Amino acid sequence: MRVIVTVVALGSILSLAACSPPVPDSAAGVGIDGDPFAPPPVAGTTITGDPLVPPARISSEALPLANEPLPTAQRSAASSSIAASYGSAAAAGSGAAAADIAAETRAALQAAGSNSGQAPVEASPSNPAPALIGNPGISDENNFDAVAARQTIESDAQRLANQRSQYQQVAPTALPSQTGSRDPNIVQYALSTSHPVGTKIHSRAGINLRSRSARNCAGFRSPDQAQIAFLQAGGPKRDRQALDPDGDGYACGWDPSPFRLAVRGKS
Repeated sequence: MRVIVTVVALGSILSLAACSPPVPDSAAGVGIDGDPFAPPPVAGTTITGDPLVPPARISSEALPLANEPLPTAQRSAASSSIAASYGSAAAAGSGAAAADIAAETRAALQAAGSNSGQAPVEASPSNPAPALIGNPGISDENNFDAVAARQTIESDAQRLANQRSQYQQVAPTALPSQTGSRDPNIVQYALSTSHPVGTKIHSRAGINLRSRSARNCAGFRSPDQAQIAFLQAGGPKRDRQALDPDGDGYACGWDPSPFRLAVRGKS
């Protein structure tokens, strides 16, 4: 049974191989006389064969210079050649493609017919810079000749004197007093004290003052707000919230030194 299956499979493989097309030789025609591995010809050897472009298709007419326009006859011939090329392409197409090619052909012919005969300007460093049209130049105030024509040293002095006569000096006034706030002034409190932080001034009594102080001080956004709340609640003599466990009169690590230094003119 196994032998029969093997023979059938082998026969199928041979049939597929016989039906497959042969693989073309990619190196055919390459090299000398079709041999891709042939050595290059020796210098001076004459190579024979058909040229790439037949001599009959090479024109002997000289080409115009880069900035020289084509003569009218050559331009008409070129336009006719373009029209013939586009016309053959349009005939080969169908439907909308042919109509598009025909429209492009008419546009190309119209552009060639409306040409004035002048050669297009080519981008080259040797071309002169284009002339500026409507360039106002510098402003009148920065033009020395224009200013000197209408003003003198005497007129400048007179103008400055007129400007100085219009100056007005505003006398300084005292700053208005702060009103409408009932919160304690921590700046005034800082300047009214002189003892450093940590110096016990007031007695404190209670249980677990340090832990209560850490818990209650965590509810304030800044030491300044804690000091204001401490003074509002009867501080520094009384401390019911345990904000000042060491009794120095400063709640939650508030430091009055920056306010004192600011008044003394120190940083």
